[in-house]
Amino acid sequence: MIDLRDLAEQDSDRLFLWRREPEVARWMCDQAADTPEGHQRWFEGFMTSPDKRGWIITRNGAPAGFLALTGLKGCHRRAEWGWYIGDADARGRGVGRAAQALGLDKAFDELGLEKVWAEVLADNDAALRAQAAAGFRREGYLRRHALKDGEFRDVVLLAILAEEWRARREAVRRDLAGSHLIAA
Repeated sequence: MIDLRDLAEQDSDRLFLWRREPEVARWMCDQAADTPEGHQRWFEGFMTSPDKRGWIITRNGAPAGFLALTGLKGCHRRAEWGWYIGDADARGRGVGRAAQALGLDKAFDELGLEKVWAEVLADNDAALRAQAAAGFRREGYLRRHALKDGEFRDVVLLAILAEEWRARREAVRRDLAGSHLIAA
């Protein structure tokens, strides 16, 4: 079963290792900290910011990934969304799809957001498919927007509105529950 638990202090080292893993780092629009000290500064800033919330994605109770919302304190009731599966054994098993459904419930029901948006590297087909399956729609395309490994990369802007998620929620959750990824 997939679940989300609040990010905690003991997650810092795990996130540092996950973010430096090539399969995770290659799809991130930003760069991971180069040193444990730099990462710790980022982590402490994240944990103390009222503008950010983070969760560890768990698979059968074990940490599998990270999901975050940033920009929570703006007046527009929207936030930027980001997630990744850090545990290689959890990739390709529906963990990301399930985590998205749980995260969208938190964003819209718990936090009262109206819109969740994301930047996805244009060649990250797996993330684009997963987000489309959750109901995210393409809102824009930014050419040569992210500098990654010395090369400029295109970015797709995606978003989902609260009403769009509410219209899809039951069908998505029923499918995930039928696949034994989340509780019914």
